[in-house]
Order: sequence, then structure tokens, then C-alpha cells
Amino acid sequence: MTSAANATPLWQPDTHRIAAAQITRFQHWAAERHGAPADGGYPALHRWSVDHLDTFWGALAEWFDIHFTTPYETVLADPAMPGARWFPGATLNYAEHALRAGADRPDHPALLHVDEVQGPTATTWAELRRQVGALAAELRALGVRPGDRVSGYLPNIPQAVTALLATAAVGAVWTSCAPDFGARSVLDRFQQVEPVVLVTVDGYRYGGKEHDRREIVAELRRELPSLRAVVHIPLLGTPAPDGALDWSAVTSATTEPHFTPVPFDHPLWVLYSSGTTGLPKAIVQSQGGILLEHLKQLALHCDLGPGDRFFWYTSTGWMMWNFLVSGLLTGTTVVLYDGSPGHPTTGAQWDVAERTGATFFGTSAAYVMACRKAGVHPARDHDLSRVACVATTGSPLPPDGFRWLHDEFADRGHDLWIASVSGGTDVCSCFAGAVPTLPVHIGELQAACLGTDLQSWDPHGRPLTGEVGELVVTRPMPSMPIHFWNDPDGSRYHESYFEMFPGVWRHGDWITLTERGSVIIHGRSDSTLNRQGVRMGSADIYEAVERLPEIRESLVIGVEEAEGGYWMPLFVQLTEGTVLDDALRDRLRRTIREQLSPRHVPDDIIEIPAVPHTLTGKRLEVPVKRILQGTPLEKAVNPGSVDDVGLLSFYEDLARTRPH
Repeated sequence: MTSAANATPLWQPDTHRIAAAQITRFQHWAAERHGAPADGGYPALHRWSVDHLDTFWGALAEWFDIHFTTPYETVLADPAMPGARWFPGATLNYAEHALRAGADRPDHPALLHVDEVQGPTATTWAELRRQVGALAAELRALGVRPGDRVSGYLPNIPQAVTALLATAAVGAVWTSCAPDFGARSVLDRFQQVEPVVLVTVDGYRYGGKEHDRREIVAELRRELPSLRAVVHIPLLGTPAPDGALDWSAVTSATTEPHFTPVPFDHPLWVLYSSGTTGLPKAIVQSQGGILLEHLKQLALHCDLGPGDRFFWYTSTGWMMWNFLVSGLLTGTTVVLYDGSPGHPTTGAQWDVAERTGATFFGTSAAYVMACRKAGVHPARDHDLSRVACVATTGSPLPPDGFRWLHDEFADRGHDLWIASVSGGTDVCSCFAGAVPTLPVHIGELQAACLGTDLQSWDPHGRPLTGEVGELVVTRPMPSMPIHFWNDPDGSRYHESYFEMFPGVWRHGDWITLTERGSVIIHGRSDSTLNRQGVRMGSADIYEAVERLPEIRESLVIGVEEAEGGYWMPLFVQLTEGTVLDDALRDRLRRTIREQLSPRHVPDDIIEIPAVPHTLTGKRLEVPVKRILQGTPLEKAVNPGSVDDVGLLSFYEDLARTRPH
């Protein structure tokens, strides 16, 4: 959709909303104090923020009153990517900033927790602070030191927030997986970082059922020899296993938290993002980088503050959970929902929003489209009068999703701001998305974010406007990874982002930048699978599937569809004499579900005579994906680079005949 054809905005903020927005106040202040443009609105502020990176980030630290225990020498000592050096000399602590907003209202809720059987249950700022103090003291008593790793096998519950903040208070490094991950998926992540503590539940509730995970926890304990302690949270009411500490025992003391000051670039957490080959990338982000980036994103872009209630449907295995917890930095009450997005009905998330008085509602584009399809009427059937913004991520929100959301709320007289946002685990933030002072156009993200020099480039590194190109970021951001774990020479980090354009971050998304500065995302430009915002490696699926004796080789493709759907077929080449019947299909699905996660289970399993490869033996994932999206064969692949070009006609036929 060109911006010319989409000239009329779907929504515009009124003058009151623009005047009241924190970003407006920040611009006036930065104009007076730091030379930012007073006029020209957001586009002028954005231009200044990328042209004067060090002034912008220094101003941001001052605006948010960052408590530097020791001062910084300069804002940006070295702007080169990878390896930009931010705020050298500074020390601080992320957890101190996450808890300080509650100092003047200790009895207000910091967290509101809802699950499938009860809620909302409040945790006050004072109680959260006490628990963090108690657990941080216990971690120190266990010998946990700055830089040690603390891991969580946890659903989206208040204890997970306490554990993250206590870990950060000590200067240790947090890492988590959701309990629907199978043992192999968890070990592929945690074995890389060798945690000294594991905080774990005995199981979880999802979709109206209890899921006992004690056997998996026992396997994790056996396979993680680095563990010195295990903390047991009895979510399903079981006693702590031998040698494990009980959560209530390690969080019962009344202890004022002590925050260890750490360097700005000290690791805060490890997130995981699956590439197309090998183990998941273990992405390390810094305490200072995340603190500043998340304050910018949540306070200025999402316009959150002490009067808000911030809900985003997520699990602890997705970066959006870390982003959600950072809502505390702005003094916002954070809403934690632990359960299925569609239980007992598709409208479950809207029910959570109503029950918690959410003012900012975040979800996946896929959930919005599922609600539309199921005939859900969120604003008619729920009191959503407090919801000022619905934000979506994970995949691009299709035009019909924008229209449906707008109409559903407008019919009830609500002035709804719709923010489609896009970023990545790699920066634990958004490159483009929400701006409270700009109009919203159907199918578009409002603008690139402050301090983010987002561009669309052609293969020769030339900037494009109004045409599809590679998403690149040409200047550093503080939340870019400080490094990958177990990547001593930085080669995997370099390969992931800097191989195509040296010194420039290439993210792996196709985007269009419009003439008015809005952004359209078209999906992945590589073959990484992306289901509802969770990136998965095809290699994980091949490993699980090809262990079965009946499977000779396989090919998995993720196809973004025009209407916002995502189709993930698994193609299998069988060993001689094998038949692809329902029993084998069930076994394949079960294997993937148990060894990886329910998210990895394909939509269809289709038999093929053989898997097409490049001449160097690599599976042809991207060309097959492009053919399935309707690209003619001769444009999708260079026939001279394929081992057997005849194998590709099967996918051409499938693209033509498959019902959409």
C-alpha cells in the first residue's frame, strides 16, 4: 500500500493528547536545554536525535534523572558498530530504577497478577521491594556474585519479576524460559550460559489444564552441573524436591534491598533468538543500555506513567516479557497474565484488560486477527473505557486488523490509538512503532523511534523511500547486544547483523519507508521462522524430526500471507518403504511438541520426493519461501545454484493450488 493511496489517517491524536504527551514535554525541555528543535514536531525531534546521538542520549539520562553512582566521562566514546562504547566510567543499577518509582506510594500496586483460575491479585511497591531485598540477600549468601547467571523456568507470575530484579540488584545476569519449553529447548539455552541458580515452578496451568513439569525440572538439574542452588515455587502445590530451597523461605525476610553499582555496559540479561542454524543465539544486553532504551520507549513512545496499567500478553521466553517488566521504570502498574491467550474463549485477553483496568493493551497481531475471525466484540462486551492504546507486535498487523480494531472501539465512542510496533529480541525494543503525537495510517507503523537511524536499503547499500528494502540501522543503539555468550571472537555476532553491510546493522526484515516517515513491515528477508513474534530456528525442527527413522530429510518454511496469516508447512522426504499416514503425522507433531514447544508444530506435513539444495548442500529455504509466496521461479532462485531445479516445480504448483 503506497502512502499516496493511504493519505487519510485512520486516527489522529487530539490537541489535548498531543499537549499532555510526555514526548511533547521532553521536546520543549530538550529545546531549551540541549538545542533540540522547538518546532517541526516529532519528525524534527527524530532527525535531531539521530544526527546528535550523544546529545540526545545524554539529555535522556538527565530527563529521566538516571542515578549514576559514579558519573560518566562521555556519552558515546566510540560510535563504531559492533562495539560502540556508551557512558564509559558510569556505574548504576537497573533494579534500583525499577523500584524507585514506588517510593512515594508504597501501598499502590506495582504488579497485578491474573491467571486462568483467579485474579487480579496485587503486589504493592513496598511488598515487591521487600521480596527483592530478601531474595537478593539470599542470592549473595549463596555466593552469587556480579556476572554469575541466575535462570528461571517460570510462567508470567510475580515471582519471576522478583527473581529478575533481585538478580539485577546483585549484578548477576538473568535468563529465563517459559515452562512450555521442553527440556531440550531449555538446555540448548541454559547450558550455554551455565547458571549457578535455577528458580523453577513445579508446573503451570494453561488452557484449563494443569501441566506437571517436575520430571523436566529433574532433568534440568541433572544436565546443568553449574547449579549451586534450586529454588522451588509450588505453583501446583507440590513439596520442594530434595535439595531445593522453598520460594517462601528465600523471600520471607524483611530486608531493604542493596543495589550493587555495576558499569553501564555490565550484562543485565541473556535473551535467545534462533537463527537458521546451530544453537539459539545467546544475546547479552547491558544494564545501562536497557535502562535508557526502555525508559525512552515506555515513557516517551508508549506514554506510560504512574497512573497507567500496562498489559502485554507474553511469556517469560519472549523479549516482550522483559519489556513488560520495564514498565516499572516509569512507575506504571504492570499486569501479568499467566494462561492461554484464548481460554476459556477467544476474548480472554480483553477480559484481563477489563478486570485489571488496563490503560495500555499489548498483544500479537495474530490475536487481533483471531478475534476478528471469531466474531469477538471487545469494546461492546467488555468495559474497555480505560484502554487508550492497543499495541500489536510479533508480525505486521494487516490493514483489516487496523480497521477492525478502530471500528470496534469507535462504535462504543472510544478514541483508540492503535500502535503496530516492530523491533527484535536483538535490541529488546522497537525500531519503529508508537508515537502518541502522530496520526495512524492503516497498515503502517507511525515512525522510526527516537535515537534509531532506521533506513531501508537496496542490495548496494543505497537508501530507498517508497520501495521495499532491507531494514538497516546505521548508527548504534545502547540496547544493541554487548556480545553473544560463548562467542569469544565476536564472529557469530558479526555474521548475524554486519555481514551484508559492514559497520551497519542489517536486521533481516523487508520494510518500506514512506514519504511521510511511516514504516511498512513486510516480514523476514531471511528464512528464520517467526510465529507470533517468537523467532525459531529451522535447525531445531530438522534435528528433532530427522531423529525419527522414517524421515530421510525435511524442509520447514514460514510463509507470511497477505491477510496477516502465517503458514508453516513441514515437507518430509521419507525413507524407502515408509508411508506418511496419520500415525506418522501424529508422531511427528508429538516429537516436535515435546522436544521443542507447541509453537514449533507445523500447520501441514507434506510428503516430497527430495529436498532441494544449493550446490554447496544448503537447503533452499528462502527460495522455496519466495515461490510459496507467489514469486516466479526464475526470480526466486538462480537455477545454476540448485542441485536439482526440477524439484522446485512442486512448490510452484502448491503455491497455485493451495487454498488461501
